[in-house]
Amino acid sequence: MTLLRLSVAACATLVLAVPAPSVAADGQAKPSSTSFAVIGDVPYGAAQIEAFPGWIDRINEQAGLDLAFHVGDIKNGSSPCTDAYSAMIREQFDRFEMPLLYTPGDNEWTDCHRTAAGAYNPLERLTALRAAFFETPGLTLGDPLKVDSQADLGFPENQSLRTAGVELATLHVVGSNNDRAPWTGIGLTAPTSEQLAEESARMAAAIDLVEETFARARRTDARAVALFQQADMFDPGYQPGWDLSAFQPLVQALVDEASTFDGEVYLFDGDSHVYNTDRPLATGSRWLAIHGVQGSADNLTRVTVDGEANNTNFLQVTLTRPGAGDVLTWERVPYDS
Repeated sequence: MTLLRLSVAACATLVLAVPAPSVAADGQAKPSSTSFAVIGDVPYGAAQIEAFPGWIDRINEQAGLDLAFHVGDIKNGSSPCTDAYSAMIREQFDRFEMPLLYTPGDNEWTDCHRTAAGAYNPLERLTALRAAFFETPGLTLGDPLKVDSQADLGFPENQSLRTAGVELATLHVVGSNNDRAPWTGIGLTAPTSEQLAEESARMAAAIDLVEETFARARRTDARAVALFQQADMFDPGYQPGWDLSAFQPLVQALVDEASTFDGEVYLFDGDSHVYNTDRPLATGSRWLAIHGVQGSADNLTRVTVDGEANNTNFLQVTLTRPGAGDVLTWERVPYDS
């Protein structure tokens, strides 16, 4: 298979030359155009750090993978947030033999105020994280691929591209209420003004990217939109009293955009560590009231990848040919298979 890389208009595009099938087939029976791997909340702790290079090798060995996504949390929340650790993960990320799009999680910067994590100022850690992983805006990790990014807005980690008639984008949206939770590890009991300003600007950028991605999808008659982020805004373990207020504008934007889009919408996330698939914004869903949003979006499917102790596999997502029942299909592939 030949991989061609180029930028078209405002959206990076991945084009794959696929041999024609020897026997004509309809829909799902036709060979897929491309597939990608999704992982998140890994590596957690010493044992997973040791195993991580082998897991990357396993992903590299999987036939047909053209992209990979890491949906954040490159460490657990109780280990030091050091530059040396980020450099080690970056070295491993560069071993991916396909383009890797990484969107940060809370453990690598938001939660670094915790004593066990080093009692850092999270905004300082965010600056260091961008320097470690996004020093060349518009270029993926792993096997470099040119993509579009929001680097001009200060958010190089928000990236987008188009492949096989599907618009894809990474959104920097994290747990800990998107970093509106107080930095108690450094003695604070309420969010700082700088903290709130950063969160507000980052959320606005994420919403802008959602709107731009759907606008491109409508303009190009895309079959689907796929978004990737760390925060699980629809955690099945939700308890009343959890503060999810920071996510309301994004959830409303997802409802507004997905409900007026004719194709399918997919949201891949991590954060809650247990594989799950559902339709959290469908008519009648409890999440509409929890987030206080208007309307619904029956065409949005959310997929959470296994993480932390459950990270025994990666998700292989396949883009089907036009005519298939679903634009994306996926399976969990064990690392030891």
